[in-house]
Amino acid sequence: MSSDMVPLLVKALGETVYMVAVSMIFSSLLGIPLGVLLYVTNKGGILACKPVNKLVGSVVNAVRSVPFIILMVSIIPLTRLIVGTSIGTTAAMVPLVLASVPFIGRQVETSLMEVPDGIVEAARSMGATSSQIILRVLLPEAMPSIVAQLTTVVIALVGESAMAGAIGGGGLGDLAIRYGYQRFRPEIMVATVIVLIILVQLVQFLGNRLAANLNKR
Repeated sequence: MSSDMVPLLVKALGETVYMVAVSMIFSSLLGIPLGVLLYVTNKGGILACKPVNKLVGSVVNAVRSVPFIILMVSIIPLTRLIVGTSIGTTAAMVPLVLASVPFIGRQVETSLMEVPDGIVEAARSMGATSSQIILRVLLPEAMPSIVAQLTTVVIALVGESAMAGAIGGGGLGDLAIRYGYQRFRPEIMVATVIVLIILVQLVQFLGNRLAANLNKR
């Protein structure tokens, strides 16, 4: 790879990190409460409500079933409405967030299910309110698992952000398509793949370390 491509590779990496980081922040802010809602309204939950659980679960499953590339194209009008354009890294974050929120919701729900029922019952017997059980018992107990699950989501976002390059989303995917594929420069394709592999390995390492540090069991 020629030296003139190094700045472009660094810039593309920065765009990918920006897309993934910001998308993950917004996705977590929406997805974690969604996961809590799915858990507490489920049968036997502290706020069991079957109609709400079935409705929310159906919407989550519907969004998760749509392939990301189709989702990106189908919500272009919504993306333009929110950010004013459908091209670029900021625009790519709209479908990234929309695709990640239901995924995080299900992952958080799964993590909460791993909390022993005895801990919740003990909190109830001590007079804890539903909000106290959620904030002081369920989330702290499930946090190591939640962090591990969110690490998986970050890695998925890295792959989806690369896919966003197919419609001008910027980042490493855009670089690989425009300079590697369309200009027949396989060395650029290889370089972007190597950078993506390193990025994923780094995310997995940091996620594993954080989950291990949070695990007090």
